[in-house]
Amino acid sequence: MRPSERLERIPPYLFAELERKIADKRAQGIDVISLGIGDPDRPTPDVVVRAMQEAVADPGTHQYPSNRGRAEFRAAIAAFYARRFGVTDVDPDTDVIPAIGAKECIFNLNLAFLDPGDVALAADPGYPVYTGGPLLAGAEAVLMPLLPERGFTPDLDAIDPAARGRARIMYLNYPNNPTGAIAPDGFFARVVEFARAHDVLVVHDNAYSETTYDGYRAPSFLETPGAKEVGVEVFSLSKGYNMTGWRCAAMVGNPDAVASYWRLKSNVDSGLFEAVQLAGAAALAPEADAAVAEMNELYARRRDLVVEALRAIGVDVEPPKATIYVWAPVPAGFESSAAYCEHVLEEAAVVLSPGGAYGPNGEGFFRISLTTPDDRLVEAVERLGKLAPV
Repeated sequence: MRPSERLERIPPYLFAELERKIADKRAQGIDVISLGIGDPDRPTPDVVVRAMQEAVADPGTHQYPSNRGRAEFRAAIAAFYARRFGVTDVDPDTDVIPAIGAKECIFNLNLAFLDPGDVALAADPGYPVYTGGPLLAGAEAVLMPLLPERGFTPDLDAIDPAARGRARIMYLNYPNNPTGAIAPDGFFARVVEFARAHDVLVVHDNAYSETTYDGYRAPSFLETPGAKEVGVEVFSLSKGYNMTGWRCAAMVGNPDAVASYWRLKSNVDSGLFEAVQLAGAAALAPEADAAVAEMNELYARRRDLVVEALRAIGVDVEPPKATIYVWAPVPAGFESSAAYCEHVLEEAAVVLSPGGAYGPNGEGFFRISLTTPDDRLVEAVERLGKLAPV
């Protein structure tokens, strides 16, 4: 049972390995607190659940869905972009297509746009699919360092000219996972200029725009003049609407890119369950805004709790303005982020995500997810504080 060479090119998926370690510890009777995986612990809003219940009961949703998507879902995406971001030129007939979660969409874009020898420019640190996907497509991922001194945004001028010449896709993600960084003013405009100059498709992974704090409102890439000419945005309902298990997302933007993605999907899957699409439409309606705001208040409280506790044990960390993560430097005395996270798991039974798993420039950091109840978060950080210095 020899796996393919393309599969051998990529390491095991980070979160699959974390889940295995958690299961092993719990099987030994150890009380493990996981702050590793960003999976909301609160239920999906009632308005979405009720819409899903009604849609599931409708026999009209029980047959094969169209890969192109329900008209109601595509219209809901377009209306949401107009209401939330002021992007009024999204045509639901040509500029929107549902995806079975952002991960599926991001991976399949590699198959749709990359050939062997092509390059995808990928944020480092970044979501592992930005680098694993190009490898599985037979292409190459070239890393764009996200450094603290640049606010965790890439220096587009520093990209190797040879890589620029072969680049077909650029992956960006703001608000950013894992760093929690936000896109500074003018950055997306510079990205549009770069994409035009080098004929690159920009793929903006917009997974966290609805999870923001302290009055900050995250923009859409498509708000930037010219963005739809050079790119698409993958909008996910997973994190902002507590819908990780529902696998509901959409790709929005350049109609030619949407058409290519649709052509690929019609050959590799049968589309998103229409009941999920109708539930997604309910999530995007104004009636769900209150539930999103309530979740943001909860996460803001947890963020402040974690930041205060980390500072109390000597970790220099800044509170993020968005996402469900806190990105913090590894304490002195550890040779790597993986070594620190392994130490914490063994000595405190707390699971953290090592920054190095998100790319070379994630080394020296670790990520804490805020998707754990307050009391368990407090206990986890207290356990960290009790660890003896190395």
